[in-house]
Amino acid sequence: MRIGELAAVVGVTTRAVRHYHHLGLLPEPERRANGYREYGLRHAVVLARIRRLTELGLGLAEVRDVLADEAGKDLVEVLTELDEDLARQEEALRERRARLRTLLDAEGGMPAEGPVSPELAALFAGTAHLSDSPMAAKDREIIAFLETAVPDGERERLVSSVGEALGSPEAVARAGEAYALLDALAGAEPGDPRVEDAAVALAGCIPPGLFPDIGELGQHDNVLRAFYDDLAPAQAEAVRRALRILTEERR
Repeated sequence: MRIGELAAVVGVTTRAVRHYHHLGLLPEPERRANGYREYGLRHAVVLARIRRLTELGLGLAEVRDVLADEAGKDLVEVLTELDEDLARQEEALRERRARLRTLLDAEGGMPAEGPVSPELAALFAGTAHLSDSPMAAKDREIIAFLETAVPDGERERLVSSVGEALGSPEAVARAGEAYALLDALAGAEPGDPRVEDAAVALAGCIPPGLFPDIGELGQHDNVLRAFYDDLAPAQAEAVRRALRILTEERR
């Protein structure tokens, strides 16, 4: 058989056959006097086995290990590991679908910053009436970003802290006042006297656990710099002062 005939018989492409040659999975016959390679039954058997193994989900490196053991002693072990891996994938898919269903069924619908955790989505729903505030929208974006970026162990603490900041009507009202002061600084300079009032109001809305201690702030310099760059100069200065106020309070 020529390479095209071999590929057609087994149900793969000639490109796949050449790739298996390159990886050393399939022996490559010598060329005959006419310049063509002639494949025999043994090649078809091996190629068919490669196809079956890959269709089961084995990677080509695993296929090589199976083929290297001519007695097939390791095949059961390899397939058992594959079965266990597929079971883990199934469980992960079930968890992802359950999370998606929770998000889709959440009261108040999917937030504009979604997908976020159901807990954060519920907190955002409580501030939906502040959606006209550009600063509130930026705040929600950065919180959604942090939920994604922080390590798994820190995510629960972050959401809990956001709950302190936005989890009651009184807290939401304080946040609304701070957002209004910050929105008013959109066209102002950093030296505007209103900056201090906005900073104090913002600091009063931020619970202790929402931002790291001053000793850890250096780890987040790039994120803070990007956040400041997205704000008007006076707004950025108000946020800086708010963080300084919080830092002083923790000393």
